[in-house]
Amino acid sequence: MTAAALLHPSIPNSAIEPFQNKACQIQICEKLGTAEHLDAVLIFGGDGTVHRHLPQLHQSPIPALVVPKGSGNDFAKALGIASEKAALAAWKDFCDTGKNVREIDLGIVESGEAQIPFCCVLGAGLDSVANARANRMPAWLRGSAGYLLAALQSLPSFRPVIFSVTAGGREIRRPGFLLAVGNAHRYGHGIKIAPRAALDDGLLDVCLVGAMNKFKLLASIPTVFFGAHLGIREVEYFQAQEIRIDADSPLEIYADGEYACLTPATVRLLPRALRVITPA
Repeated sequence: MTAAALLHPSIPNSAIEPFQNKACQIQICEKLGTAEHLDAVLIFGGDGTVHRHLPQLHQSPIPALVVPKGSGNDFAKALGIASEKAALAAWKDFCDTGKNVREIDLGIVESGEAQIPFCCVLGAGLDSVANARANRMPAWLRGSAGYLLAALQSLPSFRPVIFSVTAGGREIRRPGFLLAVGNAHRYGHGIKIAPRAALDDGLLDVCLVGAMNKFKLLASIPTVFFGAHLGIREVEYFQAQEIRIDADSPLEIYADGEYACLTPATVRLLPRALRVITPA
């Protein structure tokens, strides 16, 4: 077998050494299109690294293994890969049997001519402001509680915006702090913003956090780590295959922690759009 390794720029080439074995030859590539006749691809990095390669990955039948070496690693953990050790075990199973491959859904956000796939969560409002701030933080801080700290720093000056969300013939128009659309159930280093989301259920999970007293919002933050925020009166949660997002003024949309586009935008589900190697 032959595999390609896609590495985040900060990760040394030596990271692939534990994954080298007699059954598979691994070649390091800058992008997937530079390698031919591949049986698998290994991605060494976090959610942002996966996100940057999604346009090529979802157009290819080649199964991908995510080796969690980023700041949050929420996508890898949603796949059951909580550590490099777990990734190595999954890789050995794949090299031995080739059977531990799973087909999962992806989301795609469309704005104008832009079409951006995402694997974890897309967000707008306070979520985007926090992502932009977190991305400017040092890597060591992003790797611990960067997103949460950025959200807390952004909250005092943030004013709720008027969201307009259309899905399944229903329109929701209300002021809110943030809107999140989840393919996976978690983001931001373990924040379970879409606790009912599954990677292969054919649905996107939408969480709209409506306007409320900021002290109440602060007090509610711990509940999001357990997915218990759905019981809060101002939180609206539903599932859909396609949604339209708009606002009174253009809002930045971030997907997998990276800037994607501005509203208005349409978010759709791509069923079984990515093949991934997971623990047996």
